[in-house]
Amino acid sequence: MTRRTISVGLALLGSLCSAPPASAQGDAQGDVAVVVNPGNPVTNISLADLRKMFAGEKHTWPRGVPVKPVVRAPGCHERLALLRLLNMSEGEYKQHWTAIVLRGEADAEPPAVFSVGMQKEAIAAFPGVISLVDAHDVMPGMKVIKLDGLAPGAPGYLLQ
Repeated sequence: MTRRTISVGLALLGSLCSAPPASAQGDAQGDVAVVVNPGNPVTNISLADLRKMFAGEKHTWPRGVPVKPVVRAPGCHERLALLRLLNMSEGEYKQHWTAIVLRGEADAEPPAVFSVGMQKEAIAAFPGVISLVDAHDVMPGMKVIKLDGLAPGAPGYLLQ
């Protein structure tokens, strides 16, 4: 593979996963929604439980369905929100999940998808999926759940 091919690939990846414009920060468009399968009965999640799910520390939903985090690819706004949620850098996140897999606590790190459409497909396919989506990108078939009692766009909503 040549440097030019790698550069073009990275440029295309960047176009798929660009952060929202600065003007969108702090409003509903800057918020990141927590989404699940529509059949999931959960309507609210605590910030602590959200962290545990994405850190691989909480493995089941209240009714025993396995939690399946699906994350966006590096560089996406939602991925940056995930790293802030976990208080990790990209490298620390990779090391964290490598350690979990090596200890046998998970088969693999959460799958990273490149588009909202891929997130929607994962949510439809697996009842236990939890994912983070830019609030303005939420699609039919994605159920938004509240975070500490607040919906995206509400004053005090924490995930951006």
